[in-house]
Amino acid sequence: MNEAEFNISEDVHQDSEASHGGGLFTFSERVEYLKKFGRHSMAFSALQPKMRYFDIEGVGYIAYRKQWGSVVCLGDPVCAVEDREQMISAFIAKYPRPLFIQVTKSVADLIHELTGFYATQFGKETLIDLNTWKLSGKKKQVIRTAINHAEKDGVTVKESYGDMAYRNLSDSWLETRKCKGREIIFLIRPMEMDYKEGTRRFFAYQGDEMIGFIFFDPVYENGDVVGYVPNISRASEKFPQGIFYMLMAKAFEKFKEEGIPYVFLGLSPLALDYPPKATESKVLRWMLEFTAKHLNFLYNFKGIDFTKSRFRGVEEPTFAVHKSLMPSKDFICVFKICNVI
Repeated sequence: MNEAEFNISEDVHQDSEASHGGGLFTFSERVEYLKKFGRHSMAFSALQPKMRYFDIEGVGYIAYRKQWGSVVCLGDPVCAVEDREQMISAFIAKYPRPLFIQVTKSVADLIHELTGFYATQFGKETLIDLNTWKLSGKKKQVIRTAINHAEKDGVTVKESYGDMAYRNLSDSWLETRKCKGREIIFLIRPMEMDYKEGTRRFFAYQGDEMIGFIFFDPVYENGDVVGYVPNISRASEKFPQGIFYMLMAKAFEKFKEEGIPYVFLGLSPLALDYPPKATESKVLRWMLEFTAKHLNFLYNFKGIDFTKSRFRGVEEPTFAVHKSLMPSKDFICVFKICNVI
């Protein structure tokens, strides 16, 4: 890469009415890049409010947030695989100490090779191949049992867009969470977004009462939808745990009928593989293991991992990539950005 490609001026990243999130591209241009290169579970979520963007014309963009001086990048760069090195190198030339979070192993390895940054596992993601996925089998008994109980209780599932009762259900659900009344954002996109193209909404009803829902976001490759990711889910406190399984199974059936190949189940935070890799920071790894083991009361890490594991998909590690051995301030900033603190 020549020097001119690195010299992306501060001026082009300032907020303006013509751009979106301080980047070069208009919103419609950004969506074009998303649809061409957004094969990542967080690519659609990175269009959420308050995001910033680092753009290279004709190449793609990196989505990030700033907090208290820290720069936190969300997901893989949205560009062609062969352009990742250019995208990452240019970004780090501008922001020398970023934290990349929820990136795939291939991107984590590339950043490590280019910079020597640590690549520490942050959790894992699960991919469902709908071409081979079935409800049968002993290992999916939990899902079948949940569906059978729901159907006996008269629960039905339908896809729709006009029922606004989900907002009241969401408010009630948030009051039952460990972060009571606060919607987690950034690593999970907000429930309400201005941009909704391609999203799908599945609702569960018992009689006329809405008792749960899941909102799915599209995952793109070369202009086509190649999968969906369940980014927003809620359930009534009155209904037994397990309505999520019924909603997911019904959505799987629908997507499979449409010829959609994959469902990306998204992040299971702090679900870690052993032994740790050589690229990982031993200090941060210890902190993440401690959090997963002792601080589940802050966020239901174990429950999320257990629920997703019932679908028996292919699990892939996801990483945080960071310059310092212990990026304490950066992770505090992540908690603040996510609305945890």
